[in-house]
Amino acid sequence: MGHHPFVIGVTGGVGSGKSVVLRMLEEQYGARLLMADDLAHQLMEPGKPAYEALIKALGTGFLGEDGAIDRKALAALIFSDETARETVDGIVHPLVWAEVRRQIFQAEEDGVSLVAVEAALPDEKVHDIYDEMWYVYTSRENRIRRLMEGRGYTREKCESIMESQLSDEEFRRMCRFEIDNNGCPAQAERQIEQRLRDKGLTT
Repeated sequence: MGHHPFVIGVTGGVGSGKSVVLRMLEEQYGARLLMADDLAHQLMEPGKPAYEALIKALGTGFLGEDGAIDRKALAALIFSDETARETVDGIVHPLVWAEVRRQIFQAEEDGVSLVAVEAALPDEKVHDIYDEMWYVYTSRENRIRRLMEGRGYTREKCESIMESQLSDEEFRRMCRFEIDNNGCPAQAERQIEQRLRDKGLTT
């Protein structure tokens, strides 16, 4: 068994540039990436634990013709029904975090020294997973511009998503380090390099 890897949770609002930071950690510092959203989708595939539990709790109205979960139909259900959203979160989130823990243990077995976990929805109940939480900060207007240009969202859609997410203050309260991602990628890269150097994780 190798040394326990240093585990960074990377969070921030939609359009803040979390994926840019995660890619830098992977490509330049050899971090193993764990994407919570991807793990959730895998756990909801037919035959997987979340799939069975969701059908038992909510029925089959969100299944496609092939029997797989229609993610758009499930998203519509969650958006329109707060109780359904809480049910889905209560089923999926514990399974995702259990899988994150399992994969961090696997990274340790593999001798990986740095793990970065994409945590778009930070959960204070599982903060013991991380050695440090990082908040990727980008101004509201820059995020809206990026989402409109990059994903084709309307301003109204951007603002609706942002209203449902944590505020800057709430993100900051949970995190030990903040990356200002309003500038170019090189500026974010310098902040990452300095933080990892301060932690003794790079020279």
